Amino acid sequence: MVWQHIRIARFGGPEVLELAEQSAIPLPGPSEVRIKVLAAGTGFTDTFIRRGRYPDFKGPLPFIPGYDLVGVVEETGPGVPAQLTGQLVADLCVVGGYAQYAIRPARFLVPVPDGVDPVEAVSIPLAYLTAYQMLTRYRRLSRGITILVIGASGTVGTALLDLARHLGLKAIGTCSAANVAVVESFGATAIDYRAGDFVTVVRDLTVGHKGGVGVDAAFDAIGGAHFARSFACLAPGGLLVGYGAQTMPVGSAGLASAALGLARLKLWDALSGLFGGRRAAFYSITARRTAHPDDFKADMATLLDLLRDRAIQSPAPGFGEKYWNLSGFPSHSPESGGGAFLTVICGQIFAYSAFSDSHFSSPGSVSGFMASTGHSGTQTPQSMHSSGWITSMFSPS
Repeated sequence: MVWQHIRIARFGGPEVLELAEQSAIPLPGPSEVRIKVLAAGTGFTDTFIRRGRYPDFKGPLPFIPGYDLVGVVEETGPGVPAQLTGQLVADLCVVGGYAQYAIRPARFLVPVPDGVDPVEAVSIPLAYLTAYQMLTRYRRLSRGITILVIGASGTVGTALLDLARHLGLKAIGTCSAANVAVVESFGATAIDYRAGDFVTVVRDLTVGHKGGVGVDAAFDAIGGAHFARSFACLAPGGLLVGYGAQTMPVGSAGLASAALGLARLKLWDALSGLFGGRRAAFYSITARRTAHPDDFKADMATLLDLLRDRAIQSPAPGFGEKYWNLSGFPSHSPESGGGAFLTVICGQIFAYSAFSDSHFSSPGSVSGFMASTGHSGTQTPQSMHSSGWITSMFSPS
């Protein structure tokens, strides 16, 4: 049986993405399973990987991109309980998601509860897990405290806002003017970062704060020199968590700038006493999973339960439509948090949309195509191509 996947044979722009076919379904090895992929998410991290700038993956080439997936276990390898067969699972695979089948180690798979749709569940392994662990694993954040989210309209940004609302935290978020409504829809205070100095605005908004002017925690994925601006927003005793360097994939900052940003985080944390007790840390989802695998699975399970119970917001507006195209949402720059949308495989269909290097969809709003089982063929709408998107659909023969 022929199966299909997206392949990258060399690092570069969207043009390096290729549609490839294999004639034999892969077999799982020891401690592995074969997953029939039902949904895969695309995000800003995929842009890092595609351009060869992601520190946790440098090859080998060729490879299948796709950072996270949800699918059904079709076959188990030696050493894996046979009862796992037929289970709907979620996985943070880093690469390998954009395929109709994936071979994955069984040890990190997390069962998806009954009643949770794969299209919604795929938002959990990267975006929501990143947000949840930053909010809960570095410091106990009490209800009513104030946080700052840089790039609040991005996928991790909106997850932070959604979880902050669930946890009873007050949130301030930076975004472009086009995405103010997205941020405010989560009950957060939006700051248009292009309209002025957001540091000044944050300090003005927090006058009278119990612990002093500033926020109790800030979350910044921009990285580099931008960390200093976020650190300046902290109240005494506040915490800055950096979790990316989003300007790197588009060439706006080099490795030296990113390294300097990380060095600053370490320096601020080591010399916390000189900075009013303010602290700083860097979050890496892959490093934390390696160091704390039990936390990884427990936190993912908690989030999937929250999604099942509708305690967190569905990431897929328009879900349930046979086809939908939301590519007309306003674009925004990497400073506002990058962009993301869902790549969906529904039964026999793989619907793929890839980032250009300069145009991002409005995250929190899904952009791309979703197709019901049974549709085949290729659709490449001009509206998406003219905006810098690559879109293709295919079904197995």
